[in-house]
This record gives sequence, structure tokens and C-alpha cells, in this order.
Amino acid sequence: MNFTESLKNELISSGIINQSLKVGDIIPNFILPNAFGQPVELQKLLVSGTVVISFFRGSWCPFCSLELAGLQQALPAIKTLGASLIAISPQTSRHTISTVEKHELTYEVLSDRSNMIARQFGIVFQISEYLRPMLYEKGHVLPRYNGDESFELPIPATFVVSQERKILYAFVDPDYTKRLDPIEIVGILRNIPLVSKS
Repeated sequence: MNFTESLKNELISSGIINQSLKVGDIIPNFILPNAFGQPVELQKLLVSGTVVISFFRGSWCPFCSLELAGLQQALPAIKTLGASLIAISPQTSRHTISTVEKHELTYEVLSDRSNMIARQFGIVFQISEYLRPMLYEKGHVLPRYNGDESFELPIPATFVVSQERKILYAFVDPDYTKRLDPIEIVGILRNIPLVSKS
């Protein structure tokens, strides 16, 4: 069995998805640095409207790279609907900025060192020791990207959050090859009544 299948099966059997935040839950406010080291506070973004939060594993993950590019394409539609978009990973600031530059991202990409915020969403897991050599064979040296030896990652997840910090939509799938289509995000936002801005 290859790495992808082994990890997928492990995540499914772990039941971690049952621990993640669900629709109706209130999420915590947080402040995380963006690619340029500037602090970004969720509450300040929520003043302007709904926020879409996308947790991803890292720039080394090809599925994440495709997702980030897709989100960039959907960004104009997301903004038109009065929402903001942020992406969060456990990568160091150096790798976060390279992610932004590589994909020419114009939305905020935040560095969640040690998965402090992802942990509050209940989506953090640790890669088992027997799987780590397979990861290294692929050239994915997590300590180099994340700056620690924890081998912890977030399950890729997308949350649509109201101005009251309530989760309106949650996509969390233990099969990390599956992501919420940006077109679906736009559709979800269209069904949320726009809050008039003064």
C-alpha cells in the first residue's frame, strides 16, 4: 500500500473527523502572521463580512498547490459576495512567503506554527513513524517546512464563518486528496444574505 492510501486509511479509522468543529460551532478569534510577518486578526476581517478559512498541509503537497491556485481564481467572486479568504498552514514564514510568490496569491496566507489554531478546530493529526520514511522518499521533509519535529499536520479543511464567528459551512474530509471546490464556495456564499456595509 502506498503512502497516500496508508495515511488516508489511518485518518479514516482514527475518527478525527468526529472531533472537528461543525456547523453551528463558534470558532475562537485568532491572530496569525501573514507571509510578510504582519499580524492578521480574524475578528477584524469579520467586521467586513463572512470569512472563508482554508487549512492546508503545505506547499510541498501537490493537492494543496492545486487548491491554492483554484482559490486564487475564485477570489474575485468571493470578494464580490462580500467575503474574505484566508489560507492557513503550519509552515514557517519563509515557506509561507515562497508559497505566496510561487502561486502569485493575493489573499492572506497565514503561518500557524505548531498548529495552534488548527488544533482548536480539532483537525490536527500526527504522521505515524512508519509512514515518515515514505514521506522522505517523496522529498517532503516536514521539519524543514514546519520548523519542528512534531510531524503534525492539519487535515485539509474549509470553513465558512459568519460575522458572529459561527460556522455556516464546514468541509473536513479524512481523504486529503479531496478538497472543497472553489466553485462550491462561491455557491455557498451566494446563499448567505449579504450584510449591508455602512
